[in-house]
Amino acid sequence: MKRPLSRKSPSRAPTTPWTFLSNHAHVLICLAQEPTLRIQDLADRVGITYRAVQRILDELEAEGYLSRSRRQDDARSNEYRVNLDLPLRHPIEQHQRIAALLALGKVR
Repeated sequence: MKRPLSRKSPSRAPTTPWTFLSNHAHVLICLAQEPTLRIQDLADRVGITYRAVQRILDELEAEGYLSRSRRQDDARSNEYRVNLDLPLRHPIEQHQRIAALLALGKVR
């Protein structure tokens, strides 16, 4: 008789705590709250690398979830605009819009 495989040994704790939201969601939330954040500041807040934030920004922009433009007061910096009308991407929650996700952060 074969023993069922366990998913994970209970003695092994994860090296980093897990969260309910993806890094993509965290980046969107941060930019909705502060549209002029620098990439390094985003990386620090989300807890990922600079390069990972660049990749996420490229993916979000390619899919229309955000747009970026140069700041009027500082041509070296970007300003981001989150598209609130697009749906969430997973089939379970695709009936909800980005605005609903961002509204979660306003509940205290």
